Amino acid sequence: MKLANLALSATAGLSLKATSETVQGFDISNHQATATEGTTFTDKVFSSHYQGATDAGLIRGGYHFALPDSSSGAEQAEFFLKNGGGWSKDGITLPGMLDIEYNPYGATCYDKSAEDMVAWIKDFVDTYQKATGVYPLIYSTADWWKTCTGNAGGFGSTCPLVLAAYSDSAPSTIPGDWATYTIWQNSDSYKHGGDSDIFNGGYEQLQKIAKAE
Repeated sequence: MKLANLALSATAGLSLKATSETVQGFDISNHQATATEGTTFTDKVFSSHYQGATDAGLIRGGYHFALPDSSSGAEQAEFFLKNGGGWSKDGITLPGMLDIEYNPYGATCYDKSAEDMVAWIKDFVDTYQKATGVYPLIYSTADWWKTCTGNAGGFGSTCPLVLAAYSDSAPSTIPGDWATYTIWQNSDSYKHGGDSDIFNGGYEQLQKIAKAE
């Protein structure tokens, strides 16, 4: 995933457990819904996808594919903010999402120790929060988080978790100090294209995240 568009619409605050109410969503971009990657890549189709989601009445937001070995977390957060990753309290814009996962170009943990990786993520998160007033979502997998951060806590009370776990059953392994996932990416082949995302709650709860309530 890169700077992309995460869009959700109703099919049925942050939940503390998997709920019976859910909201279906999907990722769309050059590679699903990316807006930015590192400090050099911007998705050329992001704007059209983003506007299309808006026109369709979807709650949407952009995400940034992290490359922790190329520049600092602050630099990448600033690049993201300048290229579609901002937030506004309009009820339809989710806080931006940090996609931190397996390195498609090299070492799984980007040649960083767990301590350095956690510091990099915190640098990104703090920079984004200072600029927008809200904390970004964090996208990852339980395995990557355990391998590359030492299963670090410190983000569970502020950054909603978007957990990738391709399965027919909701994930039971939750990384770090998150109580549960906020959004579950359950498949990379949604019926309308892109990845499939399921919000862990009802539509009104999703709107509260978009409004930072």
